Amino acid sequence: MSKIISFKIMMLFVLFLGLTSQAQTKKWTLQECVEYALKNNISIKQTDLDAQTTAISKKDAIGNFLPNINANASHSWNIGLNQNITTGLLQNQTTQFTSAGLSSNIAIYNGLQNQNKLRRATLSIIASQYQLSKMKDDVSLNVANAFLQILFNKENLKVQKEQLSNDEKQLKRTDELVTSGVVARGDLLDVKATVASDNQKVVAAENALFLSKLSLAQLLQIDEFKDFDIADTDYDAKPSATMLEQPEAIIEKAKQERVELKIAKTNLDIAEKDVTIAKGAYQPTLSGFYSFSTRASYSDRIVGVDANNNYIFSGPLPLFDQFSNNKGHSFGVQLSVPILNGFSVKNNVERSKIALERSKTTQKQAETDLERNVYTAITDAKGALNAYESSKIALDARKEALNYAKEKYAVGMMNSFDYNQSQTLYVNAQSEVLRTKFDYIFKVKVVEFYFGIPIIENR
Repeated sequence: MSKIISFKIMMLFVLFLGLTSQAQTKKWTLQECVEYALKNNISIKQTDLDAQTTAISKKDAIGNFLPNINANASHSWNIGLNQNITTGLLQNQTTQFTSAGLSSNIAIYNGLQNQNKLRRATLSIIASQYQLSKMKDDVSLNVANAFLQILFNKENLKVQKEQLSNDEKQLKRTDELVTSGVVARGDLLDVKATVASDNQKVVAAENALFLSKLSLAQLLQIDEFKDFDIADTDYDAKPSATMLEQPEAIIEKAKQERVELKIAKTNLDIAEKDVTIAKGAYQPTLSGFYSFSTRASYSDRIVGVDANNNYIFSGPLPLFDQFSNNKGHSFGVQLSVPILNGFSVKNNVERSKIALERSKTTQKQAETDLERNVYTAITDAKGALNAYESSKIALDARKEALNYAKEKYAVGMMNSFDYNQSQTLYVNAQSEVLRTKFDYIFKVKVVEFYFGIPIIENR
């Protein structure tokens, strides 16, 4: 029996290790990264909380239409000289009183401020939703950029390691040639220096890869960033149909798709509503009120007069009987006309007008910024494509030069230093191709983003 239990424990332990290993070796795709960031990024969470706050503000605006209802109750002890409510005389006594009441008031007219505040609250909700959408778009772009940076650093690390491997092979071959007396010892020292330099480049590439993974993990709010890794996706720098569109068409589509202009327009509407609300304070306000009150006393009460005209006292009536007998109602309307209030209303109106002008300027600036950003994105993408094409041509040329250098070095027509220089230039050309490739991919993504194409499909 104990053997069976031990076997089960061992199997559970193996299963746990397998699940742990699977969790640690998870490879994140770009779509998974973006979707995870949209759910967990701190900036998005904070913007979502702002949106929830605006929803509560709308509830406040709706509540302004409802009447205020308040209940009150008190119980007091009066000790010493006070008026006897039964006889109306001042005398030293200890009495108790209980009172209760209910009051209510409602705004009938206040310059339409309640209606305008509700409309403003609705606009604020729309603006917060646009702001949340913009934050999600910004985070998606940042995640895509960080993702592509990791891919570049991975490819660059492969290039550096391949170069290190080649130079180590060359070091071994050169050592054999020096031993046989074919090559001078100075060439061996040059190759050793090259291998040492290659090791430094590999370490630098590994550090760059680690830091890029850390950057993306922080965007995703992942704590266990040491084991974080992405899928080795092969992105081709293929032509984009969006790049064939005219800049004016992309700008027009951006005006329809991007939320920056929608945010600016909604903020302008809010500023206009603020001016209307501030002006509403110039108008008179009319409100209705109602109150109900009752009380009870614990003093003796007069129930009659005897033959000598003396009062006949009896104990107090039951509490609820007194409440019923002593109840009263009060209701009516109240009109308030603002005449002089220290210029507070006038100043609020002026401040609102200044904020309105600022919103108008911000809207115009948003349109200008959008056009500039689109033109910049298109220009950057075209420049990145030219740089990528040029780097490929340069790589082909460096490859031919390296092959020629190999032939010369093999027959002793080139020393190891010049040969290493050719190798270094070739490796740099490889890295430049990778850099310009991923730079082009991202910048095309930005242009497509302005054109309404999401960073990932089925987002």
